[in-house]
Amino acid sequence: MDPLSDVLSLLRPRTSVSSGFDAGGDWSVEFTDNVDIKCDAVLSGRAWLAVEGVSEPVHLEAGDCFLLPSGRPFRLTSDLALVPDDARTIYPPEHLGGVVTVGKGGDFFAIGSRFALRGKAADFLLSTLPPIIHIHRPPDRAALRWCVERMRQEMREGQPGSDLVAQHLAHMMLIQALRVHLAQGSGGWLYALANSSISAAIGAMHGDPARRWSVQELAEQVGMSRSSFALTFKQTVGIPPLDYLTRWRMLLAGDRMEQTNESVSAISLNLGYQSESAFSTAFKRVMGCSPRQYSRARPVAVRQNPSI
Repeated sequence: MDPLSDVLSLLRPRTSVSSGFDAGGDWSVEFTDNVDIKCDAVLSGRAWLAVEGVSEPVHLEAGDCFLLPSGRPFRLTSDLALVPDDARTIYPPEHLGGVVTVGKGGDFFAIGSRFALRGKAADFLLSTLPPIIHIHRPPDRAALRWCVERMRQEMREGQPGSDLVAQHLAHMMLIQALRVHLAQGSGGWLYALANSSISAAIGAMHGDPARRWSVQELAEQVGMSRSSFALTFKQTVGIPPLDYLTRWRMLLAGDRMEQTNESVSAISLNLGYQSESAFSTAFKRVMGCSPRQYSRARPVAVRQNPSI
């Protein structure tokens, strides 16, 4: 798999709700229990999106999409001056999808999904993302259009298996939104994938994490000098290449501890460590606890590191 697919496979995004939002008149709704990733597409109308901790609200128009990766509370509204209603009064606990109508309906319609992340690699991806990813340029909208239209059709027709189809479409929307953001480039792990040389080096480490990689070998893989590669990698990703390799190995180790009954010694050997004590030292430095503590106390949060 490619590096982004590798990380997403560890995240195991599970769609909790895919639904439509139909609002009209004067309306304002505040979502305070937004602990998951949220990805929405606007099919018609206009509205304002205000996210806690972000100074400037975003104006949404038909065709726009937005991704909220941080789980912060947010507000959707026709007028920023309105006092918002609590979304919990609009979306009852038993709500499992379909279309929710706010106010008169008919002026603003959006569809989207929430994603619960099960893997311990969440910080690995999400720490480099801004609170709002707003997709509004025509070429970027076009890339998401098929998924959006197909999801609307599934919600409207309610065919057998439509819930599962909607989940797969929601995952496609999430990946496409990340691709668009990746292409914009800025810095950090996700943006490194837009750099062909650095992405190839990351792909090499992901493809053979047990190999005793050296900086020189990685530089040769991508046709760069050792010094130039090391500097470019650190400037782009935020950490040196071999530190990245260690973190990736530990994320793989944590995933195996969660998903399999492999022993710590087997996992450490499989990831290139001849000594279980060396593996345990690296694991504790990255994950914040020993391998055995991690195995006994699942789930455990990965130590957040905004540099990856």
